[in-house]
Amino acid sequence: MMRLKNYPILAAILLATPLANLAAVESVTREMETAANAFLDSLTIELKARATFPMEVEGERTNWHFVPIVGERKGVDLKDLDEAQEAKLNELLAAGLSATGREKVKLIQELESVLFMLENSDHRDPELYYISIFGKPSSKDAWGWRFEGHHLSLNFTIVDGRLLSYTPNFWAANPAKVPSGAKKGLRALKEEEDAARALLKSLSPAQQTKAIVADKAPKDIYTGDDPQVYPFSNYGVKASEFSPKQVAGLERLINAYLQNMTKAVAADRWEKIKDEGIGNISFTWAGGKEVGDAHYYRVQGPSFLIEYDNIQNGANHIHAVWRDFSGDFGRNILWEHHKHAH
Repeated sequence: MMRLKNYPILAAILLATPLANLAAVESVTREMETAANAFLDSLTIELKARATFPMEVEGERTNWHFVPIVGERKGVDLKDLDEAQEAKLNELLAAGLSATGREKVKLIQELESVLFMLENSDHRDPELYYISIFGKPSSKDAWGWRFEGHHLSLNFTIVDGRLLSYTPNFWAANPAKVPSGAKKGLRALKEEEDAARALLKSLSPAQQTKAIVADKAPKDIYTGDDPQVYPFSNYGVKASEFSPKQVAGLERLINAYLQNMTKAVAADRWEKIKDEGIGNISFTWAGGKEVGDAHYYRVQGPSFLIEYDNIQNGANHIHAVWRDFSGDFGRNILWEHHKHAH
């Protein structure tokens, strides 16, 4: 049995988590473990070798990307899975994501077909998405998994069956709004854009002066695919200055990201955000305010960061990511785990 006193960081997290939430999150991790092992059991020896990696604190686990071509992307892609194996993979995705999250994954993959039609580029392929599993899925050790391809990188970490880390959590859409064809008008990340603009426009002139730190948006999100991120010193406007209606707008924006996760994980994360204090969250904007203007925003709390941009391709190309300052890839928890287990 795991002794919490041997894992002080994990103990602090667990003791701060309501028992109901903890039990619900543990149920999610058990579903992931079952689904991951079922998927691995469905693979051939060759595919299993390509799909599995050591569970290291650094290494391949932190080698994540969201661009279409990064040399040889590791893991097993959808092209090499038969129908039964892909069904097992879908069960793993269902264990880690809400129905909303799974629908966004599907839409992001479908946008590759849209780009193929618009660009006639061979590397635009809805099957070039890869699954990687790190360590042995078990409730008595540390393991994780990643589903990744162009404009998508979902990373999950489980330690001793008790902790779920789901960051980095990257979603993107190109086109952000499909301009023509059978999917004309489709917006895969509609809420991520609309909720932020609504929040900005709800701010008073004085609040907007604080929130808007630049008239021109940057070229991309600042953190990119960095393996570890740190807090920004330019906070914009703090939620401690918000009215109740503005706080509700901020909550709607954060929920646009949380709703991709299972209900249990989203509820657990929201409780932690509230414990840290909603007033400690900041909102920052750069670029134009209107639909069609290139723009960027970030939401930063004591432990997390949301970054978003819609800048490329005439402001019709979204990048959006959720990062944890100390929890990406379960980094701090894994350091504790390896220190005491080995």
